[in-house]
Amino acid sequence: MTTLAPGSEPAGLIRRLAAILYDTLVLIAVLLVAAVPFDLIARGAPTSEAGRYLFQFYLLVVAFLFFGWFWVHGGQTLGMRAWRLRVVNRAGGAVSWSQALLRFLAALLSWVPFGAGYLWVLADRDRCTWHDRLSGTRMIVIPKDVGALSS
Repeated sequence: MTTLAPGSEPAGLIRRLAAILYDTLVLIAVLLVAAVPFDLIARGAPTSEAGRYLFQFYLLVVAFLFFGWFWVHGGQTLGMRAWRLRVVNRAGGAVSWSQALLRFLAALLSWVPFGAGYLWVLADRDRCTWHDRLSGTRMIVIPKDVGALSS
């Protein structure tokens, strides 16, 4: 069990999913822009299976950098900010790059069994998802009075 900062509480499923929806829209735009240089370099080159896998890996790296940057620098993506959520380490501090990578990869795995890793928040005593547990991070709700002061 992790102690939370006074006034903060663990995030529930609905807030998490709402933030994911917001972030998905932003991520789609980022991936479309990120695809342009790859497409310009590959233009005219024959399409191969290896090239397709390289492109998919490139987009996965871009997605990690998108989420990782926000998690490491302030603990909030744009969707998380809209829903007053923040990712913190177990001590309540900033997330490291290694924790961000673990969280990102584990979050992908959390979707595989029909989202069971996310639904786990409903059964977990600390309201943690699989990727919270595996990465040593927590997602908390930022109290309204704190959010107003930091804006």
